[in-house]
Amino acid sequence: MKYVGEKDYEHGMDTQVGVLITNLGTPDAPTKKALRPYLKEFLSDPRVIETPKLIWQIILNGIILNTRPAKSAKAYQTVWTDNGSPLFDIAKKQQAELVKALPNLVVGLAMRYGNPSIESQLIKMRDQGVRKILIFPMYPQYCAATTASTFDKVAQVLTKWRWIPEVRFINEYYQDKLYVAALANSIKAFQKVHGKPDLTLFSYHGIPQAYLDKGDPYHCFCRATTRLVKEHMQLTDDDVMTSFQSRFGPAQWLQPYTDEILKELPAKGIKKVHVIAPAFSADCLETIEEIDVENRAYFMESGGESYNYIPCLNDGKDQINLFTKLIKQHTQGWDY
Repeated sequence: MKYVGEKDYEHGMDTQVGVLITNLGTPDAPTKKALRPYLKEFLSDPRVIETPKLIWQIILNGIILNTRPAKSAKAYQTVWTDNGSPLFDIAKKQQAELVKALPNLVVGLAMRYGNPSIESQLIKMRDQGVRKILIFPMYPQYCAATTASTFDKVAQVLTKWRWIPEVRFINEYYQDKLYVAALANSIKAFQKVHGKPDLTLFSYHGIPQAYLDKGDPYHCFCRATTRLVKEHMQLTDDDVMTSFQSRFGPAQWLQPYTDEILKELPAKGIKKVHVIAPAFSADCLETIEEIDVENRAYFMESGGESYNYIPCLNDGKDQINLFTKLIKQHTQGWDY
């Protein structure tokens, strides 16, 4: 095997401790040209799509990559900002806040798909002398398609290195008391401005039902999140509901589906809803466009009277305090 970084080690070199925060990713621009390579990388990941590779590549290259990039580009154009995609813009703010909170750590930022890539940022951190590194995928609930995929990519990169760093990995944090309290605080603060709803809908990104059947714990972690927040706020079962969004393709995904629930609620007398997306650590296309625009329309067209989306924790104080605590907890024993 040919190793990269043949001069990784130099006698007497200073070493540092670092944390690499990661999120799913984003295209470089809201265009069909930029969406095609981004979607190809994303949808070629066997953790994301478990269909046999030969069959899937025919479908992906023959159909999906010839139709979906243009559609996705139009959606991204509706949420794009002067600072780029909302997800990446917020991630940079999260990184900046963590740099201030953890001045003795090297804080890197990477995306699982697209740029900045995990490989480029690991190399950058290595060049900064980082020899102990915490990988922090910012997904509260573990899922093979997100958290495990990040681990796969880090491992794949490090197989090319002669001198690999000491590595730790944050698996999930859905049960952390600061995370639960942060979600509860965001709901309470939102209600002070917009009033109490008939129902607070906890909408999580979905995965195929088959993944749950094979043992993925994501579904259970999502439902546990709703339960923990409900108990923290002393709410009843009638006050909250869990649903799953963003399904893709004809297969059955985790149910109930967010869009279908929102279409049904008004007929059941639930006319005022607040929707929160606890599985997302930063607002993105799936929250801004899918939840706050597309699903709002479903609810209001079905007879709803008031629909409000509660923003993600983003770079708010509660989230940064949570991240800081998690990083300190998982780097215990590393001097920095």
